Amino acid sequence: MSISTLNKSRANGISFDSDNMWVELTDGRKLSVPLVYFPRLLNATVSQRNSFIISGGGIGIHWDELDEDINVENLLFGIYDRNMSNELTKQPQNAS
Repeated sequence: MSISTLNKSRANGISFDSDNMWVELTDGRKLSVPLVYFPRLLNATVSQRNSFIISGGGIGIHWDELDEDINVENLLFGIYDRNMSNELTKQPQNAS
């Protein structure tokens, strides 16, 4: 995928199932993103998840009540919630 293709990738719809956020792109692709990558969305109610705004002509998705902002281009690069990646990389501590 070229950089110019990524720059043209914009969201025009969002939906959810029990495990995933589905981002519909203007070029016809549909991207599945596990909700576990975005803890605020994972823990949100259905109503909160569905209260989003597609911003910047489709370059971003914003949830005001959840204080969550997602950049569509980052999703395509596999960049998710940075706080979640920190949680995933923490090593368990051995009990002494």
